[in-house]
Amino acid sequence: MRLLVPTLTFPSSLKQLGSTIRAAIFDVDGVLTDGTLFISEAGETLKAFHALDGHGLKLLAQGGITPIVITGRDSPSVRRRLKDLGVTHAVFGAHDKLAAAEPLMAQLGVSWAEMAVMGDDWPDLPLLVRAGLAVAPANAHAEVKAVAHHVSALRGGQGAARECCDLLLWATGRYEALLQGHLQTLDTTAAGATR
Repeated sequence: MRLLVPTLTFPSSLKQLGSTIRAAIFDVDGVLTDGTLFISEAGETLKAFHALDGHGLKLLAQGGITPIVITGRDSPSVRRRLKDLGVTHAVFGAHDKLAAAEPLMAQLGVSWAEMAVMGDDWPDLPLLVRAGLAVAPANAHAEVKAVAHHVSALRGGQGAARECCDLLLWATGRYEALLQGHLQTLDTTAAGATR
């Protein structure tokens, strides 16, 4: 079997900022989705998620970094997606994301210096300005991009969250081991595994 040589690189300044990250908060609309809301006549909100982002969240957990979701909306589709991915730390319908984050951080024993945040709009700003590493998708609002340490080349719902996960795994030195591990386990992955 041929080993892969990782090709992923980010600026060295991000390695320093991300090296101590132990948990990461992700917004949903505009980060894990493209921000489009499909609302049926019955009022059900439908959202589209990207498999790359989902697998990134799973890799983050495998790499020892706790994925957290804090979203201003609540919908069955988001709850289902997070359950499928095994994300157990989430707050739905959060009008004050800072107030929602602090109890989770206390529960996990994580400081702001050990926290990464990926958000795209003003409600995420209180988290982003405190985070040890702040990340924004390419489609984020200008004020969010201005405070972010890194702006993804990708848009929300189109792989931006995966880029953030890869960045965190790379900065903490876990990326290569996870990549090599997938070479050994891809043939034995259970049928129907969720990405």
